[in-house]
Amino acid sequence: MRVVMVSKACVVGQYQTKLEELAQLPGVDLTVVVPPFWRDERGVLLLERAHTRGYRLIVAPIRFNGQFHIHYYPTLPRILRHIHPSIVHIDEEPYNLATFLAMRAARNVKAKTIFFTWQNILRRYPPPFGWLESYALGHADYAIAGNAEAANVLRSKNYRAPVRVIPQFGVDPTQFAPQSKNDSSIFRIGFAGGRLVEEKGIDVLLRAVAQLNGDWELRILGNGPAKPQLESLARDLKITGRIHFDAAIPSTAMAAFYHRLDALVLPSVTRPNWKEQFGRVLIEAMACEIPVVGSTCGEIPNVIGDAGLVFPEGDADALRAHLVTLRTSPMQCFEFGKRGRERVLAHFTQARVAKETHQVYLEMIGKEIG
Repeated sequence: MRVVMVSKACVVGQYQTKLEELAQLPGVDLTVVVPPFWRDERGVLLLERAHTRGYRLIVAPIRFNGQFHIHYYPTLPRILRHIHPSIVHIDEEPYNLATFLAMRAARNVKAKTIFFTWQNILRRYPPPFGWLESYALGHADYAIAGNAEAANVLRSKNYRAPVRVIPQFGVDPTQFAPQSKNDSSIFRIGFAGGRLVEEKGIDVLLRAVAQLNGDWELRILGNGPAKPQLESLARDLKITGRIHFDAAIPSTAMAAFYHRLDALVLPSVTRPNWKEQFGRVLIEAMACEIPVVGSTCGEIPNVIGDAGLVFPEGDADALRAHLVTLRTSPMQCFEFGKRGRERVLAHFTQARVAKETHQVYLEMIGKEIG
């Protein structure tokens, strides 16, 4: 089966390992369309050609780059006419213009279509986005939801075609793997969230670590509009000497960041228009056998399972207690690390995500799954 996937997310090198895994599966002839870069509030993310074996990577021009809802690929219809795929996999939300135009182009070559959604809050969109979403929900042959709540949102909007819950991307366990650490009396805590924004709850983390005793440090990785306020809060809490704000790094360097940590924290907080949809940094750290602590926001507890610690979102005291537990109990840290990697190997590898996606493709073209 010829599959064309359209994905701005796959400019990220680590995400391309899923494509390599998918391309190895029986009967898959895969072409992936990506832009040369993607622009957002973090800056310009250039295409990383890190994992490109076994499939064709087409770099296509993109209009309105950086605009999540209205960007699109003007040459995609020509690409589809040339390849004539049986499936067009649109790695975008159903209310985006890119999804609508890709679905129209796919119908013109009689290809079946599938879209992806993270949206785990029931929202009604104004025109034209509500119209775009209605078209996608009414014409798609399949949907992949990144979490169970997103699947429920689709059903509540009268989506009637099949849907399966599969994370958008897993991790490569050979790249995110355990590594021996240097013994140190300093307890190293990390946050990696890409965007430093209010809903990531980093202020809660700062208030929690400010109550810790002994030698510790916190590394905050990422860029974003909340950074000045966080730096000001660190000064008010008198902990600036222990807080390190690190600039964003390539996805291929993330494993090295985790290896320097004793614990990773994702303290997200729910907002009226947002809650955590997955928390990829959790599975990356878990694959490296780094203990994780997360809030009760959105999908975080389901990702962690019994392989880490969960605290009520916004509760700095509860977060501090979990950090004290990890710091004072090396055996529990070891156990959480082992459980975390086992959980990733069972549920969150790129190979597992690719296999489940392959099963969806087979269902779409009417083949039995062996």
